Amino acid sequence: MPQRGRGLTTAFPSPVVILSIVAVAMAAIAFVATRGQGPAEREVALPVSSSPSVSAAPTIKPDPKKQKPEVDRGAVLVEVYNNSGEQGLAGSVADRAAGIGWQVVGSDNWYGTIPASTVYFPQRLRAEARQLALDLGITRVLPVVEPMRGDRLTVILTGPLG
Repeated sequence: MPQRGRGLTTAFPSPVVILSIVAVAMAAIAFVATRGQGPAEREVALPVSSSPSVSAAPTIKPDPKKQKPEVDRGAVLVEVYNNSGEQGLAGSVADRAAGIGWQVVGSDNWYGTIPASTVYFPQRLRAEARQLALDLGITRVLPVVEPMRGDRLTVILTGPLG
């Protein structure tokens, strides 16, 4: 019978065991390195008020440099168009906008397909368009497209406003 070699066989630990040993060593090093340091977080106590009407929250005063200037409605030209089947819609919304202070320069019918009532604006009148949309209850605000004029806001209505 042939004899097999009887050499020494070396068994290596599995990769999981090696990773576990490294992780424990790293944790021990981190523990020793941070020992004796206080917590990074501090507890903050709010002053207790004896009067229930006094608020413990600090008041924040707005920075006058960061406030946006109020829109000058009377300085902005506005046209209102009706893209619905409802008679007189553009005229009534134009009167409403003028009553709020907008400088309405015309109202008429619009021929084309518009999915929802929209305020269209040239780039320089973006803030004014948002204010007009807010004043009228319109949620859609977009940049002007041809054949709209670039010196005014254009409102196109697809139905009565709420």
